[in-house]
Amino acid sequence: MAPEARIKIFLKNSATALCAGLVVLASFSLGAEAARRHYRSHYHHLPEVAAIPPRALPYPQLPLPFEIPGAQYLPLAWADVKGWSEDDHLAAYKTFRASCRSINAQTGAPEQKALGGSLSEPCRAVKSLEPADDAQAKIFFEENFSPLRISRLGEPDGFVTGYYEPVLDGSRTQTDVYNVPVYRRPSNLFVRGFNQASVSLPNKGSVYRKIGRRKLVPYYDRGEIEDGKIAGRGLEVAWLKDPTDLLFAQIQGSARIKFDDGSTLRLNYDSYNGYPYTAVGRVLIERGIIPREEMSMQKIREWMAQNPDGAKELRRQNRSYIFFREVNLSDKDEAVGAQGIPLTAGRSIAVDKSLHVYGTPFFIEGELPIESDRAKTPFHRLMIAQDTGSAIIGPARADLYFGAGADAGRVSGRLRHPMHFVMLVPKSLDPGLRAARLPVPDPRPSEKIAKLFPQTDPKEAAKDTAKDPTKGETVAIAGPVPLPAPRPVIEPVREPRRHMKSRPHQQ
Repeated sequence: MAPEARIKIFLKNSATALCAGLVVLASFSLGAEAARRHYRSHYHHLPEVAAIPPRALPYPQLPLPFEIPGAQYLPLAWADVKGWSEDDHLAAYKTFRASCRSINAQTGAPEQKALGGSLSEPCRAVKSLEPADDAQAKIFFEENFSPLRISRLGEPDGFVTGYYEPVLDGSRTQTDVYNVPVYRRPSNLFVRGFNQASVSLPNKGSVYRKIGRRKLVPYYDRGEIEDGKIAGRGLEVAWLKDPTDLLFAQIQGSARIKFDDGSTLRLNYDSYNGYPYTAVGRVLIERGIIPREEMSMQKIREWMAQNPDGAKELRRQNRSYIFFREVNLSDKDEAVGAQGIPLTAGRSIAVDKSLHVYGTPFFIEGELPIESDRAKTPFHRLMIAQDTGSAIIGPARADLYFGAGADAGRVSGRLRHPMHFVMLVPKSLDPGLRAARLPVPDPRPSEKIAKLFPQTDPKEAAKDTAKDPTKGETVAIAGPVPLPAPRPVIEPVREPRRHMKSRPHQQ
């Protein structure tokens, strides 16, 4: 056959096959499209399956009963609190009861601090309890509190200083002898978030001088005030002899001023000018003027008296300045602390108010120079937090109140010592009681289910493998297998049948 004829026959057969293929493809496409139309008409989306609720962990994380930033704790037994049995617990109970009167009178939400409102429970017990002796008072503390050793993170001990209420000679008017003014709070002193007439303002944070209605600038510092920036405005409540007397009255936060006529003016902290406190004793140590081991308030006074010009410059290193308010107290009453109640000499302490709650008992133990400068007097005493101070910073930092007068001043002036701090935590925050509220784990599977998913102890498997290495090859632990999503149901579409001509069998 000629080549041209063979090409014609090949093209004819190819065209025929192509047409047949197109017909089959068209039939398949029409059938698939019909199935899609049927599915869309019956199932707009996959059938909805109820979501499996997330399974709660057997041990969810619960908030800590209390947390003090930067602190470390160690729970103790009462027998491990050194000196606990030797203290006068009845005296401590009376001081705690004074704090409870203020706590029981509080209304509204508790403070957002470590102990919060937990002190209200032991304070409710105080209402109906009048211990007759030291033993009953000791039982009260042991039944209502748990001892917890506390210190700054990474440090073994806390740190204590002392304070007192100075008794100073003064005058109601300015004279040649009494020419150092004691100021009340100025009317243009402004603290954000507080009304200018507020009874109590914070002793930390920014303080402004209000100019006009809107303009705020930082308040005057100590040097500017001593130079007369607020003089002549009727803010003077009394006059003193020596600016050093005023400085130490401001450091202590209170003072008694005795006048020539025999009367006494009682002053308490009211506000400050917004500058951080700088310890003048630390400045003298850093300058090498007074050795650290010899530092005391009396040493500072002696140096200032001998160096008037240096004393002026030293005072101004502490830019913080305290304003006072007059309080109605008799000579028999102790100074009023920040909790709003009279302090108890030898039982009240000032603490960091940003971390602690007033009324918290602290057992403080160690050795202090109470009797003399070089004495190591054993000190183990339950103290109650009732005051604060701008220099008292940290979880195990306290200022011990020793009362009023020169003797109290001499004792408190030489205290700068590390001590052990044991914080008494109300039983409602006891870790054991908190553990009782933890949820229990899920129940174990039944014996029948456990047999379907055998698990081998890794230690036993290791022993078996050592004896027979082939046993360690087929250890399997069953895990949960997720189920697949249900497949959509698609009914088959019947296509119209076509009549086909019978073809004779090929012989």
